[in-house]
Amino acid sequence: MPTIGIDKMSFFSPHLYLDMVELANARGEEPDKFLIGIGQTQQAVVPATQDVITMGANAADQMLTDDERQAIDTIIFATESGVDNSKSGAVYLQRLLGLNPYARTIEMKQACYAGTYGIMQARDYIAMHPGSKVLVVASDISRYGLKTAGEVTQGAGAVAMLITENPRMLSLERDNQFKSADVMDFWRPIYTSEAIVDGHYSTDVYRDFFKDLWTRYKTQIGLGIADFKGFAFHLPYTKQGLKALRDILPEASDAQQTALLAEFEASRVYNKRIGNLYTGSVYLSLMSLLANSETLVAGDRLGIFSYGSGAEGEFYSGILQADFKTGLVADQFTTLFAKRTQVSIAEYETIFQTQLAGPDDRDLAIDLDPAKFVLAGQKDKQRIYTTR
Repeated sequence: MPTIGIDKMSFFSPHLYLDMVELANARGEEPDKFLIGIGQTQQAVVPATQDVITMGANAADQMLTDDERQAIDTIIFATESGVDNSKSGAVYLQRLLGLNPYARTIEMKQACYAGTYGIMQARDYIAMHPGSKVLVVASDISRYGLKTAGEVTQGAGAVAMLITENPRMLSLERDNQFKSADVMDFWRPIYTSEAIVDGHYSTDVYRDFFKDLWTRYKTQIGLGIADFKGFAFHLPYTKQGLKALRDILPEASDAQQTALLAEFEASRVYNKRIGNLYTGSVYLSLMSLLANSETLVAGDRLGIFSYGSGAEGEFYSGILQADFKTGLVADQFTTLFAKRTQVSIAEYETIFQTQLAGPDDRDLAIDLDPAKFVLAGQKDKQRIYTTR
């Protein structure tokens, strides 16, 4: 059986951001509470002209060739910020990206975990249908509300991944360990656009899930911490992943502890500047690790911990392939961060309160948004997506 895994990865986040020092000062908090205690320095701000559909399209468009667009036969869209309770976000992407019309399109939801399930479904589908290519997009907008405890862990973005045989980046091992439990640590009823969260409880559940799955992994698979060169964690805020890593570090030698902590710092470079993006968070962390690590080489085993509140967790590993860095879009993050515009607290609060919502027709000022795919407004209760 050929190896199957992640062949390409691409990312998009809006062109606006908020500085966490300014947010801390505006909310009467010590900046280090956000910078160190939470582990965030900046946060993506979403203009009304971007939603999970446009962000997903903008991410995938940057990595796909014309041949790949026609070869993809399954599109999996993972989000907990969907724009329609009936129509899949994937079918919008099919049209916007000019993908093969003879493809399946489906949307998945389980808090921040659904992107991982989408990848595993893609892996198993390709195993049964050799030669197939699957596009998995994890796109989300993290919203907790202005002046709430969760405000510092907001953010937005989309990670697009092409899953294929003989991947150039990461082969997926069949060592998955997963767990679900009916837990009320985080939820968002259909009547609200802001999440409801018990932050301290959610952190505890996250860590408990990781420790339980890690213990089960060692027992079921027979590998231990010495077999891993790095880990990518779901990072709703980057300090949370560090807490989880520290829970298992005593199992490693002193030298490996130092090495794993260095790899973790590489894995959170981008997340610290983007914020939380729910389904895509762990895969942004993976991209950050692959782009910023100075020591990873082909053949190294990486551990990936995906967690979705409510709750579902999964731990699995992947093996780095020879050309893993070529699967990333060249200079993508350097360009993204260089071109972003910082907004003031007042501007951020106005933008937060002017998102497209409700049934009324509305035109949006798309000229202020430099992205290729934008949300132009709503007419006859239909969202209008525009390509420039």
